[in-house]
Amino acid sequence: THCVSGCVCPHDQVLDGKGGCIAPEDCPCIHNGNSYSPGDSIRVGCNNCTCRNRKWQCSEEPCLETCSVYGDGHYTTFDGKRFDFEGDCEYVLVQNYCGQQAMNQGTFRVITENIPCGTTGTTCSKSIKVFLGVSFSFFNDGHSDVIQRTPGGKMPFQIRSMGIYLVVDTTVGLILMWDKKTSIFIKLSPSFQGHVCGLCGNYDGNGNNDFTTRSQSVVGSVLEFANSWKVSSSCPNTNRTQDPCTANPYRKAWAQKQCSIITSEVFAKCHSQVEPNEYYQACVDDACACDTGGDCECFCTAVAAYAQACNELDICVSWRTPSICREFQPTTF
Repeated sequence: THCVSGCVCPHDQVLDGKGGCIAPEDCPCIHNGNSYSPGDSIRVGCNNCTCRNRKWQCSEEPCLETCSVYGDGHYTTFDGKRFDFEGDCEYVLVQNYCGQQAMNQGTFRVITENIPCGTTGTTCSKSIKVFLGVSFSFFNDGHSDVIQRTPGGKMPFQIRSMGIYLVVDTTVGLILMWDKKTSIFIKLSPSFQGHVCGLCGNYDGNGNNDFTTRSQSVVGSVLEFANSWKVSSSCPNTNRTQDPCTANPYRKAWAQKQCSIITSEVFAKCHSQVEPNEYYQACVDDACACDTGGDCECFCTAVAAYAQACNELDICVSWRTPSICREFQPTTF
């Protein structure tokens, strides 16, 4: 139906933005800049949303939140707090053995081992240990070893592959994704909200108190917080952070050029949903730091981390090309 009298629609219709008139219930819904017709459905997180009467009507299933660790010690907690930490030790990423009353009542613990991966003192996560009750699993250099301390019984987890990732599905509400190199993504059931601790934070919906130490003190210092979660007291405390591009100035221009893909049009549809500048700077730091080989791998891991953050919000970006991190995977990470 065309509008009349200078684009004025009849009282029971509205402008469709194209010079025509439609019934209000036929108006589209918008998500991430895209238009969807009435009846269309999309996936947002773990919920399905359907366009009805110009509004999205979504299911309200509780979603698993994600903690991520990648590259040169870049962390994002379950509550979205981002920080960098370059400790050279084993650290507790997440556990539900928290506080005096819960020390003997926990069911899981995930530990990462950080080792040097460049001449500037930078460290990368190279192995993961997952403790689930009596079972223990160790992942290192693309391989996994499973140890069960008591004979018999069903394993409390399954291990599968998804694209470049090794995925550990557990029976306790924890999912771990590892790229067999330096990226770790931990998804945790909402049933653990406020009942976990470690470098991934306390998962209580408030990022301001994520720097809670092993002794349950909330501190402002990243170093004080992160050092408290080292597994062995014999490890020295990390007491400094270094700018890798200052240490390796000859790599800075190359790093900035390569990492600019994050802030480019390639990821334009994600920029309004996931702020790109912190990911860009992390990418530059990593590309400068990886000066003992694997520099392209460090760059690709950093870009993949931003792509994964976009993917978590159902924004899939095909950014790999034959000339850029060409290992294409169907998961779009």
